[in-house]
Formats: sequence, C-alpha cells, structure tokens
Amino acid sequence: MCLRHKKILFGISGGIAAYKTPDLLHGWVKMGFEVETILTESAEAFVSPMVLSTLSKRRVWRECDFLSPEYGWRIPHISLTDWADLFVIAPCTGNVLRMAAEGDSETLLGAALLANQKPLLLFPAMNCKMLANEAAQRHMKTLEARGAVVVDPDSGMLACGYEGKGRLPSAAVIDDYVKMMLCAKKDLAGLRVVVTAGPTHEYIDPVRYISNPSSGKMGYAVARAAWQRGAEVTLITGPSTLTRPAGIKVVETVSADDMYEACMKASEEADVIVKAAAVGDYKAANRAEQKIKRGGAQEFTLELVQNRDIAAALGRRKRPGQVLVGFAAETQNVLENAQRKMAEKNLDIIVSNDVLAQGAGFAVDTNVITILERGAEPARFSGTKEEAADRLLDAVAALTAKR
Repeated sequence: MCLRHKKILFGISGGIAAYKTPDLLHGWVKMGFEVETILTESAEAFVSPMVLSTLSKRRVWRECDFLSPEYGWRIPHISLTDWADLFVIAPCTGNVLRMAAEGDSETLLGAALLANQKPLLLFPAMNCKMLANEAAQRHMKTLEARGAVVVDPDSGMLACGYEGKGRLPSAAVIDDYVKMMLCAKKDLAGLRVVVTAGPTHEYIDPVRYISNPSSGKMGYAVARAAWQRGAEVTLITGPSTLTRPAGIKVVETVSADDMYEACMKASEEADVIVKAAAVGDYKAANRAEQKIKRGGAQEFTLELVQNRDIAAALGRRKRPGQVLVGFAAETQNVLENAQRKMAEKNLDIIVSNDVLAQGAGFAVDTNVITILERGAEPARFSGTKEEAADRLLDAVAALTAKR
C-alpha cells in the first residue's frame, strides 16, 4: 500500500500538546506525505511558524493570512481543503471542537472546517475536567455523527498537574490513524480478522524460560495493514516490546497454552485467522515453583513435552468460508516443508520464508517470503514487512471475495 504523495492539511490549535507537532509533521514528510499547516493564533504561543515551515518545506498558514491583502485573494480555507486528501487536527482543543461542531468560521481554521468535505481526523487534547464536560462530549458526538473520526485521548499526567484522560496520543498512534484514513483500499471491510504475533515464553521456573528470537514485527504489520484496509482486528500477541497498534483489540498472552486458549476463543467469530506467531513447540514437563539452584551440579537435564498445535486445532475446527493462514519459518527444504504443513494443518494459505536468507528472519524490518495457496502458483516477494503484509492480504482479500 503506497501512501507517498498523499496530501495532509494539518490544523494545530492552542493546547500545550502543540509543542509535539514538529515531530509529527517531520515524520509525515519523511513518509512522503505533502503537508500544509494551519496554525491558530493561540498555537503560536507553543510552536514557531518558522519551525513548522522549515520542516514542511512550505509556508505556514496563520490567522493573519485569512483576510490579508497578500493572501486573502487565494481564499485559503477553500483552496487548502480542495487540495487535501485528509484534514488532521492535533491537538484539537475544546474551542476547536466547538467551532467544528457549530460551524463557527470566524477564523481560518474554523472556515476551513466549515468548507471541508474531505475525511476529518481529530485528536482532542485538554484537561480531564474539560474533556468530561457535557459540552465537549456533545461536540465530539456531533462530529462523529457527521463522519469525523475522533480519537480518544490518552490517560496519564497532564501538563496542568492533573492526572487523567486528556493527553495527546503518541506519534505512533497518530500515524496509525493517519495511514488508516489515507488507505483507499478497504477490501477487508466487514471482516473479522484475528492475527497472532510474537514469541511464547515457556517457563522452566519463575525466572527462566524457553523461547525464540521472534519480535512480532511481521504479525504486527499484518494486524495494522488489515485494520487499515477496513477489517475489525484482534491481535493475539506473545511477549513483545513493540508498541501495541492503535484501533485494534489486543489480547496479551505469555505461553503457548495461553495463546491456544485465546485463539480457540477468537476463532469462533473470525472470518480470517493469520497465524504469524512463533509458538514454542515444547514446554517443561514439570515447571518448578521456585528458582532451580545450580547447587554445584555440572549437568542439568530438562524434560520437555509438546505444546498443543494451535494451527492444526484451528484447521480441524475451521468453518465453511473461514480463511486460515499459516507461516512456516524454515532453514532447509523451505517450500517442501511449507507445502506439507499447509496440507497437514488444513491451511488455505501459507507464508514460507527461509529465516537464514539475507533480508529475512527474526527481529529485522524486511522479509523474503513465498505465498503458497491451494491451486495457485507460488508468489515470491521481498521488501519491508509492511509491504509483505499488504501482499499477503491481497491474497487473503481475493480468497475471501471468492467465498
């Protein structure tokens, strides 16, 4: 999914969180977005127009440009909204919520909101008492009823000293929503997609476990891409340091048994299941309740037993029309092993990759995969894990459309 050259109209209003906006803007430019910025008069107390202009490589539209002899003839509130693919306001203060809901067009930002017919994405940020006020809640509901996406603020320590809900979400969360709104491909809309990701930890005693180097990057990329393409997504994740994706239900698990139970429950209503997790094949036959001490022993024997096979269990209980996707991380006979796994576990699609190949493997940002599907020629792809996720979901979308 290529989002380069998409156009964002960025409205910045006068909340303390405005100081974070240069990093947001800089990130979007690095992603290849074109960004025009409207800065309210009060926002200039928190962020410099010069900084934003330098980062965007464009002028910044200020309130003094609204009806000015120099720029007013360009009718910026019309031309900017005509130009944009997406209108984002972050932070969105209580006053801007009111302006948007009531159609107050006394300012450049208010006039742009009134003229706007493009997708609108709002990130309210304010004191927790202001956010809870009936007027702010009413304005948000009004805007949502008109089709705007209003993202809940984060909770935590606020600049005013209060602790509660009202913080501007992280740049990662904002970026997830921006990409979702700009994604024109919504071929998974209406589908419930379950994705597993990350490793499992099979504890030997309270301080030691058996695991693998999986970071969860591939599974998280699939979950994000499915959500961006319109699906209702549940991510079942093993222990991972990755930031949890925005807009997605996340189920935290530790062991293979935890993940098994979560998958069986989620599969009951899933239309698509993507098994991208690197689940441990074995666990300790007897987990010690206390730390095992060395005690001078030169050798230690650990008895292992097999974990339940999640993919095989899902394959046995697969409903008509349900799509089951597996992953096969191999080091030899890569395609043959993947094809055998697909047949034995009743998978519809399997993604095969040689973890020893350059540009593939665990904890890296790229992957080299072969997508195997019943009755189709193998499709090989190399690129970022985000690109690989989109290529896989192309195959999933085509298969669900047939069914």
